Amino acid sequence: MERVTVNLGDRSYPIYIGAHVLPEVGSLVRPCDLSGRGALITNPVVGQLYGQQVLSSFEQRGIALTLLEVPDGEEFKSLTIAAALYEKLLPCGLDRRSPIVALGGGVIGDLAGYVAATFMRGLPLIQIPTSLLAQVDSSVGGKVGLNLPQAKNMVGAFHQPCFVLSDVSLLSTLPPPEFRAGLAEVVKYGVIADKPFFEWLEGNVATILELREEALIHMVRTSCRIKAAIVEQDEKDEGVRGVLNFGHTVGHALEAATGYGAFRHGEAVAIGMVAAARISHQVGLCNEEIPARLQALLQRIGLPTALNLKPEQLKETIGYDKKIKNNMSYFVLTKDLGNVTVAPVFDPLEALEGLSAT
Repeated sequence: MERVTVNLGDRSYPIYIGAHVLPEVGSLVRPCDLSGRGALITNPVVGQLYGQQVLSSFEQRGIALTLLEVPDGEEFKSLTIAAALYEKLLPCGLDRRSPIVALGGGVIGDLAGYVAATFMRGLPLIQIPTSLLAQVDSSVGGKVGLNLPQAKNMVGAFHQPCFVLSDVSLLSTLPPPEFRAGLAEVVKYGVIADKPFFEWLEGNVATILELREEALIHMVRTSCRIKAAIVEQDEKDEGVRGVLNFGHTVGHALEAATGYGAFRHGEAVAIGMVAAARISHQVGLCNEEIPARLQALLQRIGLPTALNLKPEQLKETIGYDKKIKNNMSYFVLTKDLGNVTVAPVFDPLEALEGLSAT
């Protein structure tokens, strides 16, 4: 099992990465000083596949977890579902050292993480991400939150986990479209911070799509290493951490504008990254090779790259972006592969004109 550490002083934690390591999760809890009761939050599909392994592993370490299942889907990452979980946790006999274990993809990780951050003013959180997107992105860094109907991740907190366990063998049960959607976040890391990694992705698309475990471990480890280094510099998203939002200004607006059902998060981010790269070229920050290579890689993976709706349809939702300052939209724009900057875009809808057909 490989290990990446997120160094945040007394909130530091390890990310364990390997294949066929899920049954070992209970053996990792010893440094966490947990009490003997907790809750496992998952969805019915993941719970059926892996829930018993997790329950048994914790039970062997003297921790009894109550299984709580919530529906799967971005629309259920809501205040309503969080409130229902609070009610279910009340009779569980938890105390301040009772763990909340998140077993699932990004929706479960964000939802369970928010519940852990807020129930009893904060409980220990353990992340067991089962989707690629969650393994490389949402389980790392401590951001947890919920959606409002108008805007994504508008209600949230920072709550670092005790540890993260990413078992790449779990990705074999992921529907192929979900796996491809997760690759958008992987590509993002190459664009924002690591040109050789982007080039490695260009040369290994077939191997990755075949789910070769050695390639998956390398991909997850590299992604987590890049994100950990950024989070260590800016835990509370007040500066450099903003580069992790490459592609997300348009991506989040697209998800909200289409009701959180038309696009998977990674699909929306893929479209948003191409849009941001083309805007970067429009304003003279990069040459045309950058958006062309990015679009080509995403298309080889099988991800959408065209906006496919009129920019004015994003007018309301793009206005809710958390990076807006003084009524100015800020985009993460690319200068080169591995080199990005955060810059104002005076009229984002005008900048997006002409990109919907690309």
